[in-house]
Amino acid sequence: MNSNSKTSVSGEGRPAMTASRKASLAGGVLYLLTFVSIPIGFLYMSVLNDPNYIVSSGTDTAVIIGGILEIIVALAGIGTAVALYPVVKRQNEGVALGFIGSRVLEASTIFADVVCLLAIVTLRRTGVGAEALLTGKMLVVLYGLFRLGQNLMPAVNDLLLGSLLYQSRLVPRVLPLLGIIGAPLLIANTIVFMFGITSGPLYLLTGIGVLPIALFEFSLGVWLTVKGFNSSAIATLSAKTVTSELLSPA
Repeated sequence: MNSNSKTSVSGEGRPAMTASRKASLAGGVLYLLTFVSIPIGFLYMSVLNDPNYIVSSGTDTAVIIGGILEIIVALAGIGTAVALYPVVKRQNEGVALGFIGSRVLEASTIFADVVCLLAIVTLRRTGVGAEALLTGKMLVVLYGLFRLGQNLMPAVNDLLLGSLLYQSRLVPRVLPLLGIIGAPLLIANTIVFMFGITSGPLYLLTGIGVLPIALFEFSLGVWLTVKGFNSSAIATLSAKTVTSELLSPA
């Protein structure tokens, strides 16, 4: 059996943490860390709702804090995929690599968002005149467009990771099922928004997808941090890996 599934003993006589437990703990903590951006709706209120923000006076602290939180989320998101990769790749390496790629793409849209808003802050601090109002509005529009990526990519992320976790039974199947159910709704919501529909029953119905997606990611973070992976599933995946290595040509 692969050594990752064995429990060793530390020098002080305590059971040492296995590689799979380390991966689940890191992945769980990083998943929970992605929720630190919840306050950005409030922090960005002034810059997004005030069309004259770029030529107004006052503090930029809230916007800068929001940008820092979003950068943390972007890096933590990539970290979740990297931390879980050594384990979930045993189920399907191609899908596991796809999950890393989708997380990186999601992070790039977050970085682009932050750049748009910090560009407004930078121009504001230089004391630009009224001629910069159009530039400020354009940057806010770009921010909204890049937000589409952040609406879409969580659905892609959860379809990829959800399928890996559901098939491998590394966690209770009800958790990835939430993500698998919510992902198509969230993708539909993004498409509906792209057609300019921002209200009404269709927008609300597809927007419901946000709830199972958020519940899946938060519950997964808690489960991986507190419980870790299913030990029997780890053993099965380890045996599968060993068998594949034995059957592969030298």
